[in-house]
Amino acid sequence: MTERAKVAVFISGSGTNMAALLYASRLADCPYEIVLVLSNNPDAGGLQLAEAEGIRTFVLPHKGLPRAEHDAAMEAEVRRAGALWIALAGYMRILTPEFVQRWEGRMVNIHPSLLPKYTGLHTHERAIAAGDTHAGCTVHLVTADLDEGPVLGQIPVAILPGDTPDKLASRVLFAEHQLYSRCLAELVTRETDPAWLTAQVRTLAMALPEAEESLSHGMACFGIVKGKKFAWVSADHHGDGKCALLVKISGPDEQEQLIESDPDRFYRPAYFGDGWIAIRLDLGDVDWDDIGEWLRRSWLAVAPRKLAAMMEF
Repeated sequence: MTERAKVAVFISGSGTNMAALLYASRLADCPYEIVLVLSNNPDAGGLQLAEAEGIRTFVLPHKGLPRAEHDAAMEAEVRRAGALWIALAGYMRILTPEFVQRWEGRMVNIHPSLLPKYTGLHTHERAIAAGDTHAGCTVHLVTADLDEGPVLGQIPVAILPGDTPDKLASRVLFAEHQLYSRCLAELVTRETDPAWLTAQVRTLAMALPEAEESLSHGMACFGIVKGKKFAWVSADHHGDGKCALLVKISGPDEQEQLIESDPDRFYRPAYFGDGWIAIRLDLGDVDWDDIGEWLRRSWLAVAPRKLAAMMEF
């Protein structure tokens, strides 16, 4: 089995969502494992459960510590455990923007409402007071704006006649336990998922002037309208087991230099010749700004002079 993604979970209380993530991770096909549970609260009930299940724990009370200092100490433990992902599960501290930025795209949270409705606290009370037919829960990526990161998944939960916030919360919690593990599993595997990787390339490529997409040689292909092709996405093409971006380069010298500099990432694409390079997308560490620059450069290599001259880059 492929090595599973290492996840650290932050909690402040009973840790029921942490427990749901943990027990889901014990299933044979789960792509992640919980390697560390951290808390700012020494009395958090989830800590005892994690320890009983053989999971390493770390506790650091936040009182008296500057927020940045507390975050830095928690982050140091995460990195010491080798975790590349963070799941917030009832962690009642607002993280510093610097911490959030460092973990952008790799930190998730679960929130007890159907975002963008009812960010913050007292979500069930607010949903009932508003006369909503459904409440629910949302898993989202964490950004500096509270509860406003990209949504990864939601489950609606019906509000019943006579519901109280506590009654509603207990049912939403069942939904949270179902949703969180599934969304986390999808998140940690998407960086090796050809469909997701192709979609990211598509967004960047189609933002270029007069770009169009077609299917060529069984691969997603991007070119200039009624013009030349500037990129392909190869996904297990000819059974090579790789997902890569194919873009134009200056020639054999650059191709050789790139391959020598990082043979795991760069390779000579079959049938494309010396004027192209393949860049692996499925290594789990894609710099999408860099990929965007490769696409821009490749586009410029084939764009008509008048079109290229009109664009400011």
